Amino acid sequence: MSDIALKDFRNIGIIAHIDAGKTTTTERILYYTGVIHKMGTVDEGNATMDWMEQEQERGITITSAATTCVWKGKRINIIDTPGHVDFTVEVERSLKVLDGAVVVLCSTSGVQPQTETVWRQADRYGVPRICFINKIDRLGASFDRVMGEIDERLGANAAAINFPDAAEDQFKGIIDVINEKYITYKDADGMEMDIQEVPEQFKERLQKYRHTLIERLSDADDVIMEKFLEEKEITVDELKKAIRRAVIKNAFLPVLTGTALKNKGVQLVLDAVCDYLPSPVDLPPTKGRDASTGEELLREPKPEAPFSALVFKVATDPYVGKLFYTRIYSGTLHSGDQVYNSSDKIKERVSKIVLMHANKQEIISKTSAGEIVALVGLKESKTGHTLCDSENKIILESMKVPEPVVSMSIEPKTKADQDKMGMTLRKFLDEDPSLRVQYDHETGQTIISGMGELHLEIIIDRMKREFGLETKVGRPEVAYKETITQKVKNVVGKHITQTGGKGQYGHVVIDVEPNEEKGKGIIFIDKIKGGAIPREFIKPIEKGIREGALSGCLAGYPVVDFTVTLVDGSYHDVDSNELAFHLAARQALRDALQKGKSVFLEPIMDIEVVAPEDFMSSVLGDLNQRRGQIVNLGSRGNLKTARCDVPLAEMFNYANALRSLTQGRASFSMEPSYYAQVPKNIADKIINAREPIATQRR
Repeated sequence: MSDIALKDFRNIGIIAHIDAGKTTTTERILYYTGVIHKMGTVDEGNATMDWMEQEQERGITITSAATTCVWKGKRINIIDTPGHVDFTVEVERSLKVLDGAVVVLCSTSGVQPQTETVWRQADRYGVPRICFINKIDRLGASFDRVMGEIDERLGANAAAINFPDAAEDQFKGIIDVINEKYITYKDADGMEMDIQEVPEQFKERLQKYRHTLIERLSDADDVIMEKFLEEKEITVDELKKAIRRAVIKNAFLPVLTGTALKNKGVQLVLDAVCDYLPSPVDLPPTKGRDASTGEELLREPKPEAPFSALVFKVATDPYVGKLFYTRIYSGTLHSGDQVYNSSDKIKERVSKIVLMHANKQEIISKTSAGEIVALVGLKESKTGHTLCDSENKIILESMKVPEPVVSMSIEPKTKADQDKMGMTLRKFLDEDPSLRVQYDHETGQTIISGMGELHLEIIIDRMKREFGLETKVGRPEVAYKETITQKVKNVVGKHITQTGGKGQYGHVVIDVEPNEEKGKGIIFIDKIKGGAIPREFIKPIEKGIREGALSGCLAGYPVVDFTVTLVDGSYHDVDSNELAFHLAARQALRDALQKGKSVFLEPIMDIEVVAPEDFMSSVLGDLNQRRGQIVNLGSRGNLKTARCDVPLAEMFNYANALRSLTQGRASFSMEPSYYAQVPKNIADKIINAREPIATQRR
């Protein structure tokens, strides 16, 4: 494979809402490219990319699996990502290192909330995309309706490059808009295609789609616009080149259709990946910053350039220990080489380089720009860390990790397992940046926080299966936050003790105000003039503020979204030290939070329910009782949809409630949307529930 040129590499991800058919599509890609010789399915629990036991049992993807294959002389590195919102960080970290993506949509469900989430994530990283409308043979399938939703909900400049001959159980073949051909399949495996001229009855529809394609493309490509306006003939070759240019610019979305489960249309998706998605050389150089000066640096995707790479995932393998999934952006790496981790300022040695095929590995001796591999032998590196050449240090931009919304307490069943639990949780923290672990000294409990009930459930399950660790867990709790609502000025914090000999002296004055823009976290501004506090004490003051904010004054939840300005203070030549200023800052913040009228914030979920019309009024009534705000109502085929904002606190065990309300005929999807202030009557209940902890603190 190493003799394939870099321009023929495609690093792609398969992204979608849960249940759109990503894993099945990937499975078919592996079959057609000869990586596997028997197709598995998610329903039977034998899909190659869903190799974890929990994935096979639940029929969902939990971790993003990587694999490599070759199609028509192009080397394709594929990452199959989860669709479930609890594992959104897996999608985030995959998109960070990919050059292109295939967005899979279900032709019955269309564009769903999690589709919009992954679409926004792809927008954030500027990832070029093509789209595959899957499951065209399913009941309720409608190609044109989903095309309309792509336009309306995703705002994409999209056009079909092929479309189906009928839908549901009538689906027979696919009409290719670019080459103007009619494609059917000779065998059940979909290996052999029969390509014919387009039958008369489809010609009018074909011309309509072709006209839309050229019109949409002319908005994104000047060459096509000129020909379109002058009504000149556009050749197949010109059309393909223009689609490629527009896709790489992120200005156009080609849409294909088929049914992965029935093996129809997947080779056309592979062709489109090779024809339209970019290779590493088609994209601008990777941006980073100089590890010492902070100035911007660029890295060209060339094997001879200085080495730079990003670790985007850490996984524990029972045989080789830790696997560090890494995207190589520039340069060449040999097994046995020493690399520099610029994020942690340490040197690491790579003992082995492996190509991943789901959970199977192929050892290779070197890797270079544009490749996605797993490294073995690193000790301290973590997700988001940059590896580079020690002579040419660079730090690449890391990925955005979402804030956890659900917490639960966890303790080992036996005291003897206490240390084992600590070690196990450390392993999970290395693997999963969206997991948080903290020890509550007041209650003596370990608290784990994550993206949802399912996320934490899988962590507990993996502890038991992979490490033989039995645990007792508390019920899931909402990750509330606190913030202030009023500005407070000149709040004084003093820590002065004199107990014979050397004392302690720290004195700070701060202003604290709520941030206008939410989600900015804690901003610390130093406005000390004339050396009122020496420079060496400023960092300990900031640290004291940030540590103090981990536990608010209402019920001990973390405090967010405020700005602290250090305006004044004083010091003592002999008695002042870092600890004294650290404690003075914590005390000042505590007073400021009490004066600043702190309030609770709770995570609000964006939920979409799809149900038959007969049940919709009782679904809406139930959501209303859960403090839900209806955002919009719509219909999808003969089903009704409701999009609502509902507090997470009201949504525990919602799946069972919805099942009994609708005789099991409704489905829903939910994702974190934003934090909002908790109503006073509910805030009082939260404070009362946390009262025993507050008493212990006092």
